Amino acid sequence: MYKEDAIKFFGSKSKLAAAANVSRPSVTRWGKIIPKLRAMELAALTNGALQYEAGLYAAQDNGGTEEELNHENQSSD
Repeated sequence: MYKEDAIKFFGSKSKLAAAANVSRPSVTRWGKIIPKLRAMELAALTNGALQYEAGLYAAQDNGGTEEELNHENQSSD
């Protein structure tokens, strides 16, 4: 799950932090990709409006880095 999508859904970093039950600075430290367990929680909390995308985390689980992951709206070059 991309952080920018969750921020758009909730309306702000502060509202996302409240929904995820974390501090706003924690949200800032997440990087582009929301941590796996938080993404699962947010998907459940939003009844699937925000979706947990296992493929994003498969690359990380296999030793990939966040920079290797592309958002669907970003070019892949």
